[in-house]
Amino acid sequence: MLHPREQKWGMIQVFTGNGKGKTTTALGTVIRAVAKQKRVAIIYFDKGGENHYSEREFIRARISEIDLFPTGLDRIDPITNAFRFGVTAEDQKEGERGLCIVRDLFEKNKHQLIVLDEINSSTHLGIIKEAVVLDVLDQRPPHIELILTGRDAPQSFKDRADLVTEMMLVKHYFYRGIAAREGLDY
Repeated sequence: MLHPREQKWGMIQVFTGNGKGKTTTALGTVIRAVAKQKRVAIIYFDKGGENHYSEREFIRARISEIDLFPTGLDRIDPITNAFRFGVTAEDQKEGERGLCIVRDLFEKNKHQLIVLDEINSSTHLGIIKEAVVLDVLDQRPPHIELILTGRDAPQSFKDRADLVTEMMLVKHYFYRGIAAREGLDY
């Protein structure tokens, strides 16, 4: 048995729920890992496009220890800023591309922490299949820590996890008509 102060990497963390803060919490954990000289990868599922995720610009410019892999189509129309709902065959193709990236990172074995951002919601929406994600999780080298984010995490993901945090929506300014704010929400 490990002494309580001994560190063990290779657990699975799930951040889910309807409240704000799942990706933000994962990014906070990423910063802690990099501060301790860990190599990190973030695979963004269903978060294509570059204009809506300001952390990517910052990470690319300043934190070389983090490798970013955006996948998915841009769901926000550049002219109207309207969000596109629904799942297309191209969305599913992009989801599979994200899973291929995860498998490849497992094989290369150079990261200690890998974030699968929005994998929960991508699975729930049918962009990727739950059984395929579970198979990928089974391929994880035992020392690689994984963080799975997104609403509607399947119960099977929660069952596999060592840590599950449910973000609960209590109140949100969005419901008063205030749009997402640059630098705070994206």
